[in-house]
Amino acid sequence: MSVASYPYQIQPHKVRQEFVRLFPISLFVVAFGAAFGLAATQKGLLPLEALLMSTTVFAGASQFAATDMWGTEVSVLPLIAVVFAINSRHLLMGASLYPMLKDLPPGKRYGLLLLLTDANWAVSAQDYQNGKRNLEVILGGGLVLWLAWLIGTWLGVYFGGLLQNPKSLGLDMVLGCFLLAMALGGKKSPRVLVAWAVAAVASLAAWKWLPPHTHVVVGALAGGAIGYFWLERKPSAAATEEPS
Repeated sequence: MSVASYPYQIQPHKVRQEFVRLFPISLFVVAFGAAFGLAATQKGLLPLEALLMSTTVFAGASQFAATDMWGTEVSVLPLIAVVFAINSRHLLMGASLYPMLKDLPPGKRYGLLLLLTDANWAVSAQDYQNGKRNLEVILGGGLVLWLAWLIGTWLGVYFGGLLQNPKSLGLDMVLGCFLLAMALGGKKSPRVLVAWAVAAVASLAAWKWLPPHTHVVVGALAGGAIGYFWLERKPSAAATEEPS
């Protein structure tokens, strides 16, 4: 029986480079992890429970949403629905990485996705758009962000009074600015600009008129629809031939 060969090989030295590359933004993740740890203990979660949630879930926005719904009696189905709505963007993020992920064995492929975040996805997607295959940032960048989230949660659980409101320092804007910088660093063709504009208008409309957290998915689907139906022309064979 032949063994399937997969052309993409994760390179350890690149993983270390991407760990360092995303280290600066991980410092801001620590601040929000501290805010989560404080919020979790205020809602009645034990320190170990809060740390266990951050270790296994590793999803900041949905952890905050779950904490808001926490109480003596937890409605499981609404909780599942809210968490799914917030995290459903990962379906689109994973799909966008499929051209690279399919070249990895299934075990490594799904293991990488456990560390997928907005930040390391944005870097990988931009690199792929610029012709560079970079899954190492999912692993290396994901690890440093995960560790930062755990450290922040621990600080919030035990020293939460030191940083009760990260938004007062403008830290809630850091990730948004980082993602905008990633977008501006990619290709800027009429197709891409139209997709950005449609996604922005759709997400703003959903934010105003649809249930909470759906604007992320609506914007992504709207922009993705532009990319799906407006395909870039591939250069013809005659145009790519070198003159003799």
